[in-house]
Amino acid sequence: MDLLDSLTAKGLRRELPTREEALAVLATTDDEVLDVVAAAGRVRRQWFGRRVKLNYLVNLKSGLCPEDCSYCSQRLGSKAEILKYTWLKPDEAAAAAKAGVAGGAKRVCLVASGRGPTDRDVERVAETVDAIRAESEDVEVCACLGLLSDGQAARLREAGVHAYNHNLNTSEATYGDICSTHDFEDRVGTVKQAQAAGLSACSGLIAGMGESDADLVDVVFALRELNPDSVPVNFLIPFEGTPLAKEWNLTPQRCLRILAMVRFVCPDVEVRLAGGREVHLRTLQPLALHLVNSIFLGDYLTSEGQAGQADLDMIADAGFTVEGADEATLPAEREAAVTVRRRGAGTDLPPNA
Repeated sequence: MDLLDSLTAKGLRRELPTREEALAVLATTDDEVLDVVAAAGRVRRQWFGRRVKLNYLVNLKSGLCPEDCSYCSQRLGSKAEILKYTWLKPDEAAAAAKAGVAGGAKRVCLVASGRGPTDRDVERVAETVDAIRAESEDVEVCACLGLLSDGQAARLREAGVHAYNHNLNTSEATYGDICSTHDFEDRVGTVKQAQAAGLSACSGLIAGMGESDADLVDVVFALRELNPDSVPVNFLIPFEGTPLAKEWNLTPQRCLRILAMVRFVCPDVEVRLAGGREVHLRTLQPLALHLVNSIFLGDYLTSEGQAGQADLDMIADAGFTVEGADEATLPAEREAAVTVRRRGAGTDLPPNA
């Protein structure tokens, strides 16, 4: 297929496909899905070999969020039956992180519900990072705390946080359909703030919210323009008690096409298979490993994931290996750019920060 040959060649050269090409990937048929996976898989192997990076979520604060994001079980007015609790103590979070690291996780993602942190919240996270590093010195720490205020990203970097996650979620044109309490530019601004402070940017999307192919392509191109180092791809879990509870419109083949499109647009970026993979990819999860180079191990924020050992078995059975703590995740050129950015933002960095 000329389309796939062209996209593969571009991906091997780190060239950006056109929007028309990205749309064409999403428009391929189920009969062509293995061809699509094979083509995008060549790009994945060029930049990441057969390594799979494992990440582990620690939910520091759950529920009771004042924002009204339609997809979220923690949103204002949500009737979803989830655990709700205020901040975990640093030793509790460190114990949870230690379990993930013991399972092979290279990165721990610290997540807290809410519009954004207060300065006191940032200090709580700093204390938590200290506790985690006391147990697991080499682990990467990513924070996901919502919209940031001035100076907070720099304080997180100073505390030893390596990356900051803030997803764009959907296209700018449709953002108002899923949230009214903040806008697309607020999210873009926080990603840029994190980058300016020397943090590695992690920003992705949620597919399956009723968006069009054009919306998916638009948000992925917006991400490419922001140039994050990692792009998590979530597939909507339609929680009962949320406005999107009836949005069951993904198939395993559709999910694979979306992941392939993201890989073609972001060839040398850490593409992470995130929430909803077990629900929507089901038995085709191993095929997704040919497209992504990173997954979450275990549970998510308010939903259960596949058992950790099942993930490890899946990786091994599919012929992939778990990325070690001493292996660089990103290709050398991108890894060097991250180092330059962090050093430019501050020279006195903690180990592995």
